[in-house]
Amino acid sequence: MADLPGTVLITGAAGRMGSCLRELLPGYGHRLRSFDRLPVAGEPDAVTGDLLDTEALAGAMDGVDAVVHLAGIPGEAPFADILATNIEGTYRLYDAARAAGVRRIVYASSNHATGFTERPADGGSVPVDAPQRPDTYYGVSKCFGESLASLYADRHGLETVSLRIGSFTAEPRSIRMLSTWLSPGDWARLAHAALTGPVASGHTVAYGISANTRAWWDLSTARALGYRPQDDAEAYAAELIAELGELRPEDPEHRYLGGSFTQSGR
Repeated sequence: MADLPGTVLITGAAGRMGSCLRELLPGYGHRLRSFDRLPVAGEPDAVTGDLLDTEALAGAMDGVDAVVHLAGIPGEAPFADILATNIEGTYRLYDAARAAGVRRIVYASSNHATGFTERPADGGSVPVDAPQRPDTYYGVSKCFGESLASLYADRHGLETVSLRIGSFTAEPRSIRMLSTWLSPGDWARLAHAALTGPVASGHTVAYGISANTRAWWDLSTARALGYRPQDDAEAYAAELIAELGELRPEDPEHRYLGGSFTQSGR
């Protein structure tokens, strides 16, 4: 699939992760189109619209070869909001892509799809095929998106790479992020690999983190796509530990993959 894609639609293009890709992905040879509820300045091909706006979404898909789907609520929220935006919106996105003949979607899933998974006692990495154990309604919505991707791959031949993204920041800001950090440069490398690499059985799940020395997750499926991370949060470890101290074993940030998200339920 090295010839894929031609034009890439980025939903949620005005957000932090979308803005990063708008800056860096053209360097990999991708032609981009932006889609967001907020206007994206300086891009004549950008589409302003909502995922629930059928006409705007169909127009955005016209002539598109692949989609990076980032649009949605990026954390926990009331279920009605998650349902409308992250669940209904993702379904609308997939069906519009199917109707338009899109070949591949890169879906921004989340580590919170397995948030209630406890870290291995031996300190080993968690495999990609670990059972889904969402820690929030937000995590549930990501599990839904992964299941929808599997359905559309099997039923319609629409390929998806579901990326369980860790902590996307310019620099790690907590002890947990020493394990979960995804740098801006590695995010662009990962998105490019997900857009162009081979997808087994139509749907690949991969974790999205940098080459962190303390990584919690197995990067084998990401590497099989061609991802070669270059950054390591360990470069920030000494400073963060001196400031914040090591996590205690009973701390949710240490015990669970989802960290404090496991404590946010009502």
